[in-house]
Amino acid sequence: MSPVVLDTDVVSFLFKGDSRAQLFLPYLHNRTWLVSFMTEAELEQWALLANWSPKRIEWLRIFLTRVVVVPSSRDLVLKWAGAMVRARHAGRRLETADGWIAATALLYDAPLLTHNRSDYVGVPNLKFQESME
Repeated sequence: MSPVVLDTDVVSFLFKGDSRAQLFLPYLHNRTWLVSFMTEAELEQWALLANWSPKRIEWLRIFLTRVVVVPSSRDLVLKWAGAMVRARHAGRRLETADGWIAATALLYDAPLLTHNRSDYVGVPNLKFQESME
C-alpha cells in the first residue's frame, strides 16, 4: 500500500465525522495513513483545550491506532529545517507545526492530503494528494 500523509485538519474531519471528510475518503482506500508526531500533539492539545471527557479522549486515542504516527528522527529534523528555510527563502512563512507535517511527507516521498493547501505554499518538492475540493 502506498503511503499518504494526513494533515491535522483531515484527521480531525475523519474523527469528528465532519461532512468534509467525504472529500478525502476516496484517497484513503488501500493506503497507509501516516501522520506526523506533530499532528498527534495538536490533536492531544485540542482535546485538552476543549476539556474533553476521559471517554472522548480515549476514543481519539483509539482512532489514532488506525494511523502510523511518524516520530521525530534525525532525518525528519533535517527535512523540517530544510523545508522551513526554503519556504522563508521563497518569501513564505511556514508555521512550525506545518513544517513538521510537510517534512513527514518529504521524508517518505508521500503526497500530503490537506484541506489547507495554501498553508504549505513555498515548500519545494512537496507533493499533494489531489482532492475533490
